Amino acid sequence: MQLKTLSLGLALGTVLGSALLATSASAEGLDTKRLHPKDEKFSFEGPFGTYDRGALQRGYQVYKEVCAGCHAAGHLAFHHLDEPGGPEFTEAQAKALATAVKVPAEPNDKGETVDDKGTTLMRSATLADHFPPPYPNENASRANNGGADPPDLSMIVKAREGGAQYVYSILTGFHEKSPAGFKVTANKYFNPYFEGWNISMPPPLSDESVTYSDGTKATIAQEAHDVVTFLAWASEPKMEERKRFGFGAMAFLIMLAGFLFVAYRKLWKDQH
Repeated sequence: MQLKTLSLGLALGTVLGSALLATSASAEGLDTKRLHPKDEKFSFEGPFGTYDRGALQRGYQVYKEVCAGCHAAGHLAFHHLDEPGGPEFTEAQAKALATAVKVPAEPNDKGETVDDKGTTLMRSATLADHFPPPYPNENASRANNGGADPPDLSMIVKAREGGAQYVYSILTGFHEKSPAGFKVTANKYFNPYFEGWNISMPPPLSDESVTYSDGTKATIAQEAHDVVTFLAWASEPKMEERKRFGFGAMAFLIMLAGFLFVAYRKLWKDQH
């Protein structure tokens, strides 16, 4: 009798446990589906859109002062900063921005790349240099970020579904209140625009994270808008040129179609 009771209890416990797990999994699947990105408006959207130069320059400042400590932007070089279609800093400004950054130096006259203490020899960057990564390798990146490897940002807008709106939503979504019953995992942060709602990146932006040189008020929303504009340009630096070429091609095709129609009418007008 005792054995039968024990077996019944085990069976009931198994059923109830399975039901609870199923309910929990169902609730988790429902609760942690990422929200649809916010509908933030950007100047570069649409067939006639162009990059806002002020936003690009402010966005570089946000990237450099806030994001570059963890995220690389390996596809970008300093000479891109003064080229047409981009932030369009002057050449002198771009050189100054490059000089403020240190990169590993070439071997010295003795063939050395480190000093007598084993520290890597460094030099000021030039326009020809790419933006240096914050860490020497992936292992160092993970060691400094709780096991997570922050992604390279130079293609992030193109690489993520939802594009600029998704990245903007992530950056501005940290301060939203988590729903009742949702548990934030240890060493993670709540963000409803990230799949699973638990994200490894701590909130990167805050009001006055940077002091804009043009006097723009640095709110979280403004900083996010500017840095996303900069990252959108990084992902597609030739967008404006592509759009101009597309419009030129369309105009040519319309003119060609008109010419062919007129020629057709002239050649065949007496054939009927």
